[in-house]
Amino acid sequence: MVKRSRSPTDPIEKVNRESDESFLKHYLGSTAGEVSPWTTSWTHPGTNQKHQISFSEAGRLTDEDFQACFELIAETSRRDYEGSSLGWHPVKKRKEMRSPELRYILVKDDAGFLCGFTSLMPTWEEGQAVVYCYEIHLKPEVQSTGLGRLLMGFHFTVAKNIPTVHKNMLTCFLSNAKGLAFYERLGFTRDEISPRPRNLRGKVVHPDYVIMSRAVHGKDLTSDD
Repeated sequence: MVKRSRSPTDPIEKVNRESDESFLKHYLGSTAGEVSPWTTSWTHPGTNQKHQISFSEAGRLTDEDFQACFELIAETSRRDYEGSSLGWHPVKKRKEMRSPELRYILVKDDAGFLCGFTSLMPTWEEGQAVVYCYEIHLKPEVQSTGLGRLLMGFHFTVAKNIPTVHKNMLTCFLSNAKGLAFYERLGFTRDEISPRPRNLRGKVVHPDYVIMSRAVHGKDLTSDD
């Protein structure tokens, strides 16, 4: 994502300069009516196994955690990347994952193994302040358990607690039918800036991804994913 040069008084820049502790206190510690207040633990509803949830800016991730996140992206999404016009480029993906303004939420089992994570960034998109979901990936054993909904709820809580933010946004491959259905159940719809089919040398070229958004004061979470 291309970074825009902005004034030091920019409200989103102020948010992104805050420490993890301050970010948690101001943007996740108060729920503002959302259903996902911050928590440091989660219990698998099927196995009753307890998991730990942690929060960290990209620069504070350990090399082990960073590698685990990268491997989970490769496990769940590499095929979608390879089948798209974007392609799968590990070096480029790793660089994006290290963007200094990204915040990570990690979910680990009691043995310390990563079973899911999401990353988010308050940013500007077409002149609007948004909270962008860069990644959300879950191991198969924790899918359809409510964990995905919990993690996305954290995104919505952050957005509600930043007064200038208008919406949550994300990008999803059209080949990821399960992901698209999940986001739609959470109230996401195609954003106006999402690419449309276009004519190129007499041939209609269809985009292989969609940009989706959800208004900050959108519907409550009702999915069980």
